Amino acid sequence: MLNTVLVDAGPLIALFDRDDKYHGAIKEFLSKGSYRFVSTAAVLTEVSYMLNFSVGAQVDFFEWILKKGVVLCDVERDGISRVIQLIQKYSDRPMDFADATLVLAAEKTGIRSIISIDSDFDVYRLPGKEKIHNIFYGRDSA
Repeated sequence: MLNTVLVDAGPLIALFDRDDKYHGAIKEFLSKGSYRFVSTAAVLTEVSYMLNFSVGAQVDFFEWILKKGVVLCDVERDGISRVIQLIQKYSDRPMDFADATLVLAAEKTGIRSIISIDSDFDVYRLPGKEKIHNIFYGRDSA
């Protein structure tokens, strides 16, 4: 049975950048689970940008997206109002656009788990102060 989870840019970058300190940890983590990934175009853009050191890494990433069947949660025009609210609410972090779209995706889909290397999702809250559970953060990168 597949566990449907949101996925942030950091783990995806680590998966395709062998020099990333989380590369081994994320490969091992993903090999031990069965996941259906949901993300946003903003996250894919961030990953592609960070992999721009290698066209091969970028192509491998996009082929993996196709193979793994990553579901993209669109941000519609009216969702931008919610993105603005989130960015203002978490201005002390600050929250970037990709993270805001992931919170919006959690709100739209009801998904309450994320794979991220950032502690930011320990702070972000959904309506009703509900937390998005980060199932990867804090794992040893060795």
